[in-house]
Amino acid sequence: AMATVARKFTMTQKFHRRRSRRQPYPVRTITTRSQGMASGCFFERLPAEVFDMVLDRLSVLEISVFSMVSKAISRYIVNHISTQTWRNRMILQKLRHCSSPSSPPPKEDPATLGHYKALGLLFKRCTLLLPTKDRLKFIYSKFSQVPCFMMEQCTASTGCPFFSSYGVFLQTLIAGWDELECHRVFNFLCDFTNLPRKIELVVTGKPGGSCQRLELQIRAFCRQVLLEPWSSRRDTLFWLTRILQSWPMVSQARLLFILYGPRLPDGSLGWQEQLGAGVAQCSLWDLAKAVILLHSDLEARDWTTDTVLAILEELTVLPQAWHVESVARLLILCGNSLCYSILASKALNGRLFEISRLLVYLILVCEKDGYCMNWSVRMVQQVCQVFLSPSDRWSFIQSVENMFSEVTMEMYEVVVAGNRHEDMETFQCLLNASAHFHTEIVYMFLKKA
Repeated sequence: AMATVARKFTMTQKFHRRRSRRQPYPVRTITTRSQGMASGCFFERLPAEVFDMVLDRLSVLEISVFSMVSKAISRYIVNHISTQTWRNRMILQKLRHCSSPSSPPPKEDPATLGHYKALGLLFKRCTLLLPTKDRLKFIYSKFSQVPCFMMEQCTASTGCPFFSSYGVFLQTLIAGWDELECHRVFNFLCDFTNLPRKIELVVTGKPGGSCQRLELQIRAFCRQVLLEPWSSRRDTLFWLTRILQSWPMVSQARLLFILYGPRLPDGSLGWQEQLGAGVAQCSLWDLAKAVILLHSDLEARDWTTDTVLAILEELTVLPQAWHVESVARLLILCGNSLCYSILASKALNGRLFEISRLLVYLILVCEKDGYCMNWSVRMVQQVCQVFLSPSDRWSFIQSVENMFSEVTMEMYEVVVAGNRHEDMETFQCLLNASAHFHTEIVYMFLKKA
């Protein structure tokens, strides 16, 4: 049986492996550039003192480019710029002009702004491989000793001009970061400067009272560091939203005034200016641009039209109800869309008295500030279309005409009671405004006929 099984298998020839007498291939000794750097490049073999002398000869921008050569050199540069000597020379020395509270704050220097832009590139490049949180901690450790970058330590009374340098530095540092990282930057800055607590003090205190200096510091810090360095409206809207969004609507309106409201010649905020009729057009322009920016959120993720209108309503009663002429001037600066939305909202709520008085002052401001009177005529037409029935439209027209008479008599009594030249000029402007407004209406109907 065993023989039968053995026949089923085929015998194969046995081979014996010969040993090869050839020599093994030589090992390659050529190294790549990256391998050579890893094993120690020329700069890494230099004594530390010599390397420091090399770095001291380079400009900030050149050091930022040099930091991208390798990880080892980047680490060495990080250690070099962390020394107190380098920080005193490259960061603090540029800000010593603001050390005396009695001396006037210096003006913005283009060279200083360029220096801090280069610093932003340096810190951006040498911390490129670190997580966002670690990058911010490292930068905080280097800039926490700069008094002008800390609101409570700066000695400038009306806002430090070096906030602009800080803003250029920050804008350069985070350029290209995604929205989530920018959220982290804002949260870190809030913790770094204790900004929410400071804002709470000014929005809950008396306007222009004991927190007047803090109001100006918040205005300067938020505008020069967070808002103004950006050329894109979308970026500015992002940071303005971060500043305002966590507060209730009344506080949002008040904070918006602190950031963009008019200032008096002494530098303080003009809280009482809008209570009179003589506020200048240029004084309200920054505030109007901020409102337009909020209303320009086309995706309506954060600021709907109703929200912006509510903020406008709150804004025009701070600290008390504004003079109607000041409200009219702000609405004209805010543009057709917002102006019409405010008037249409009042019309839908049946507030004929408010609409009529506001329209009369809109017509007066058009005459005073040199706007085309045809604009006010078209605005009255648009508001008239909000009223659906002919009787409601007739009541609206009558209300506007009666308000013309009422405001004219009010101004005439003021002129008779006093000897102020400004009152006489306003009265004459109102008479001219009424004449030009009604001329435009008559011309419009004659043209149609």
